Amino acid sequence: MPRSDFPMRTVVAAALLAGLLSACQPSTAPDTEDAVAPAPATPPSASEEAAPAGTKPAPAGDVTHPKLVLTTLDGATYDLAAHRGKWVVVNFWATWCAPCLKEMPELSALDAMREHIEVVGLAYEDIEPAEMKAFLLEHPVVYPIAIVDTYDPPADFDTPRGLPMTYVIAPDGSVASKILGPVTAQDIEDVVAAADAAQPARATAPEST
Repeated sequence: MPRSDFPMRTVVAAALLAGLLSACQPSTAPDTEDAVAPAPATPPSASEEAAPAGTKPAPAGDVTHPKLVLTTLDGATYDLAAHRGKWVVVNFWATWCAPCLKEMPELSALDAMREHIEVVGLAYEDIEPAEMKAFLLEHPVVYPIAIVDTYDPPADFDTPRGLPMTYVIAPDGSVASKILGPVTAQDIEDVVAAADAAQPARATAPEST
C-alpha cells in the first residue's frame, strides 16, 4: 500500500523531535525558548540537588549589584564597576551555540551605535585563546570578549544552565533584567526604555520614614 510506511515515518519524526527538545534548556517562559543547554562543567552541588523543583540556590556575592573583573582576549582588564553611568549588556555565549551567533551582530551594532549602552561577551566554554581569536576573525564584534572558566564562573552571576544568557546592568550597577535565550537589539532597547520610564516615578515617590 502507498501509505503503509506512514505510521513508521510519524514515529521516527516524533523521536527526532524529542531528541532535539532534550538538547535544549527546559522552559516555562517565552524568554527561554531556543536557549541551548551547555554541558555541565561540574556536578550539581548538594544545595542544588536539594532545591525544590522550579527553584535554585542564589549565587554567591552581591547579586543585585554584581561585581565582574576579568581579562579580555586582548589582555586588558575588564571591570564592570568602571562602567557605571552606562547600561552594560553582559552576554554569556559559546562558539557552538547557534542562537548565540545569531544575536552577535545585533549586539555588536548596539554597542557601536548607542553611546549609553555597552556590551561585554563572556564565552562560557573550554576553548584556547588562539582558537577564540581565529573564530572572531570570522565572526567579528566590536565589544570585548573574555573566556570564562567553566569550572570557576563569575561568582556574582548565575551559572548558565542555557545559552545565550544575558544580563542587562543599569547605570547604577544593579541588575535590570536577566534573559535566558536569544535577544535582539530591540529587546535591550525595550529594557532600557522601561527602566528609564520608571525612574521618574521612583525619584518622585515619597520616602519612607
